[in-house]
Amino acid sequence: MFNKILIANRGEIACRIIDTCRLLGVRTVAVHSDVDALARHVEMADEAVSLGGQTPAESYLRMDTVIEAAMATGAQAIHPGYGFLSENPDFVDAVENAGLVFIGPSAKAIRAMGLKDAAKALMQDAGVPVVPGYHGAAQDNLAAEADAIGYPVLIKAVAGGGGKGMRRVDHADAFADALEAAKSEALKAFGNDVVLIEKYVPKPRHIEVQVFGDGKTAVHLFERDCSLQRRHQKVIEEAPAPDMTPEMRAAMGQAAVRAAQAVGYAGAGTVEFIVDASDGLLPDKFWFMEMNTRLQVEHPVTEAITGVDLVEWQLRVASGEALPMAQDALYIEGHAFEARIYAEDVPAGFLPATGTLEHLEFADARVDTGVRQGDVISPFYDPMIAKMTVHGADRAEALAKLDRALGDTQIAGTVTNIAFLKALAQHRGFAAGDVDTGLIERDLEILTHVAEPCIRCRAIAAVAAHGATLDGFALWDPLEQTVLMRWGEEDISARVATLGGETFRVSLDKARVHVARIGEGWSVDGAKVAAKTTCGKAGVTVFWGNSYRFGLVDPLDRASSNLGGDATLAPMPGLVKSVFVAVGQEVAEGDKLAVLEAMKMEHVLRASRAGVVAAVQVSEGSQIAAGDVMIALEPDT
Repeated sequence: MFNKILIANRGEIACRIIDTCRLLGVRTVAVHSDVDALARHVEMADEAVSLGGQTPAESYLRMDTVIEAAMATGAQAIHPGYGFLSENPDFVDAVENAGLVFIGPSAKAIRAMGLKDAAKALMQDAGVPVVPGYHGAAQDNLAAEADAIGYPVLIKAVAGGGGKGMRRVDHADAFADALEAAKSEALKAFGNDVVLIEKYVPKPRHIEVQVFGDGKTAVHLFERDCSLQRRHQKVIEEAPAPDMTPEMRAAMGQAAVRAAQAVGYAGAGTVEFIVDASDGLLPDKFWFMEMNTRLQVEHPVTEAITGVDLVEWQLRVASGEALPMAQDALYIEGHAFEARIYAEDVPAGFLPATGTLEHLEFADARVDTGVRQGDVISPFYDPMIAKMTVHGADRAEALAKLDRALGDTQIAGTVTNIAFLKALAQHRGFAAGDVDTGLIERDLEILTHVAEPCIRCRAIAAVAAHGATLDGFALWDPLEQTVLMRWGEEDISARVATLGGETFRVSLDKARVHVARIGEGWSVDGAKVAAKTTCGKAGVTVFWGNSYRFGLVDPLDRASSNLGGDATLAPMPGLVKSVFVAVGQEVAEGDKLAVLEAMKMEHVLRASRAGVVAAVQVSEGSQIAAGDVMIALEPDT
């Protein structure tokens, strides 16, 4: 076993590798960009070396600098994780030429599986079923090849991945435009515009098999179903596959092992198959798509059902040991799901998001993460926050645990896809195991529906916001404060009255709600509710089944002291110290309107837009209540 290895990666996979190394007594060296200087994987490692730069090209993709770091720190081997340099055969050659060990397959195996057309030809020779199609090098008569295969067909970039350079074509008259688009996209993404043509599978399921080899022999660790995808990107993975039969599992496993042995595979790899599930899972209805010559993002679900630590296996085999277990010693126990939690704006089209993780609390599940509370989601890297893996005695139990774990996870400071993942976990078809790669797109509108916060949720948010700004009491009448919040494009004005202790009355439109704090929890109208809150610069977040984030409208903010653009309201009870405008006077955005003295401080209220003063409702020396109209502008027409 190695004494020290360098991990040429970042984020959750680097942290996950360090966890296993600690168990084995192997010391670790982290590398990092300038952006990641204080990252979790850097903190966890025994040593760390800066690669400089911000972007991957300036840091994690610098092969020479990574190898130099390994040599300088006395590391014996390099673990590439996944992504970055993990499937770069030139990097493997450079690592071995430096006298180091690459923890993964040989450069020859990576090259053999690197191009889809060559890999498919190799698989045919090895007796692995391949999707009917054209995999030749000639690109001048692809329309005729598509006609011969029969529509619908898929155009796929031979050097592609992640859905880039891929187009489905249903009719011959659409082929030319689709081909041009696929080739153009492939050239930009991979520097290679060569494509292949495959028969489109009508009800496709994406089922992959985990394989592991030592260069001489190989075993499989059963299958994972990765059919729940959006735009060819995996969202939730599970193991084993729903409705898998013993005959189908045996056939797929044997095919995957033949694929690995055909290239003398060493280390962890995944053989991906497309399955026609139109008539259920049948042993003659699956075909090879590609082989990923690395550890997969979704490897934890395989670990959960087999009890195997795949990273430990990687280290043992790379250090010269034989395969830790034979095929007949491997077995499946229970069911597992993995959900990928991202910082992304789902309603806006799954746009990657950034932000500071002001609050981060994970549920009771296996969580692989590279971030901590207070960390920043950077625009330079993949916005994954964590992978959450649950295990149950059967699929129904595991899915219920996933739903619960997602609901119990609290993240504030950035938008996330947790509500989307929960909607998937609760999807009837998915719960029944009726899943294919088109499920998400078919039901996208339902799955991305944004739940509206109810009156009770808004009331809790208002009290939480009230506590984050002002607090206090009056000897006679309850102290009342107007709290201004924003939900999406909606402005919310709530009147919060402190009734004593931790009890409040909230007025929202015509509704009145009584809210009380109970430790870290809440009660509404006398009934305890399962809600929690957190406040930060990003606003108030209420965790109650879903996550509801309310923006805080600072009543002292110059740009927001005007509600609705026309009326400037008193943000709190106070004494008017000065008034600077008169009726008919023109004001510009940001002009000083008045000064209010409250809570022993003077607050300047300014115009949030240009306009003409229509009314001045206060005078110097007058005492006003929170929410009173002080100055109104003529309507902005």
